[in-house]
Amino acid sequence: MRVGYVRVSTKEQNTARQDVLMDQLGVEKVYTDKVSGKNTERPELQRMMEYVREGDVVVVESISRFARNTKDLLELTEQLEKKGVQFVSRKENLDTSTPTGEFLLSFFGALAQLERKNILERQAEGIAIAKAEGRMNGRPQKAVDTFADVYAEVKAGNKSASQGARELGIARSTWYRKAREFEKGEQEVDFG
Repeated sequence: MRVGYVRVSTKEQNTARQDVLMDQLGVEKVYTDKVSGKNTERPELQRMMEYVREGDVVVVESISRFARNTKDLLELTEQLEKKGVQFVSRKENLDTSTPTGEFLLSFFGALAQLERKNILERQAEGIAIAKAEGRMNGRPQKAVDTFADVYAEVKAGNKSASQGARELGIARSTWYRKAREFEKGEQEVDFG
């Protein structure tokens, strides 16, 4: 039996292109995940791995849809091999029933992992540039220009720490942490 595995990273993404390919390749049963491929803890992938039997062929559009790193790719294909299941990746024209296919599996897996690392590196660089330009500041800061006044009222016993935290719009745990910083002489209190 030809069994297909389709994956997109989010529920909003469309699987149509991969679904059409599965039809074209004569896949009889398809498992679809709409989650990140960062690990192998994907519900439909696990169901498929349990379902396949000796003589089956697992078909994917590309290695990147099946695994994000070489380690996961090799572990998954080893599990398939132990069950007597062949693995085929259409994009890379890879078929593990041949020695060349086994070699290419390792090679393409390493390339997929390299590309993923490059993407993450570019993403981190973009975030750093955006932060340096002031376009990305994280969670908005809470207004705290009256911390010293509220702190003084709490210290004088006119308010409880809970009331002070509520007035400033912060959690009690944040209040206590910032109060300790304030008491140590750090006059500028950051609530970010």
